[in-house]
Amino acid sequence: MTTTRSKQPLYLKIHSILKDRILHGQYPLDSYLPPEPRLEEEFAVSKITVRNAVKLLVQEGYLETSSGKGTRVVRNTSTSKRSTWKRFTEILVEEGHRIGKRTLQAEIVQTEPNGKLREMFGESCLRVERLYSLDGAPYIHYTHYLPARMGDPEHAGLQAHSLYGWLEEQGIAIAKLRDEFSVGAPGEAIARTLEVEPGAALLKRRRFAHDELGRAAEYSEGYYRDGMHPYVVNYDV
Repeated sequence: MTTTRSKQPLYLKIHSILKDRILHGQYPLDSYLPPEPRLEEEFAVSKITVRNAVKLLVQEGYLETSSGKGTRVVRNTSTSKRSTWKRFTEILVEEGHRIGKRTLQAEIVQTEPNGKLREMFGESCLRVERLYSLDGAPYIHYTHYLPARMGDPEHAGLQAHSLYGWLEEQGIAIAKLRDEFSVGAPGEAIARTLEVEPGAALLKRRRFAHDELGRAAEYSEGYYRDGMHPYVVNYDV
């Protein structure tokens, strides 16, 4: 895997990717990170870059290093001073589930005149389809619409990062989020991807995000496959 060029230091990019893998259970609790040489080869970076990324994860409490044994995952949930809620994927990982994700498609598309996307993003936007799996089975399908100014849809970081990690790498800071939940029926293509019957009633999530200047940064539509796991939000009070 090659990392893309941006103003963000390379070690912070590697840190973000490794952290995302921890939070999604790719590196489970009490497991060990791959050896440094393997990470150097995967990301095509130097030893010091990998070590700085790992060092930051140790400082944040995700990893623990021990001489002769390697680097062990000791925490797999994020912490935030601004909020007491945990992401749904974090809850699933805490319960012992394995979360996978892959980008199905990414392309610049033209928006329809007088439509919602034209109002939000202008004449064109970046359309990204992503599939999340739960213990190897298709679980959530997301279609993300993002500003076309983000550039090349084949951006390597899009596959490796979480969506918001990638947005941050592109210099887009999210200042406002809004979620809407309802019941909806996905189209044939999405139903086929989720391995459900066309027209099936699924949990539908719509998400709106704006940056610090009030500009639209994201509009997403997600469908959650029924009968696998309820949508959960835990609050620590």
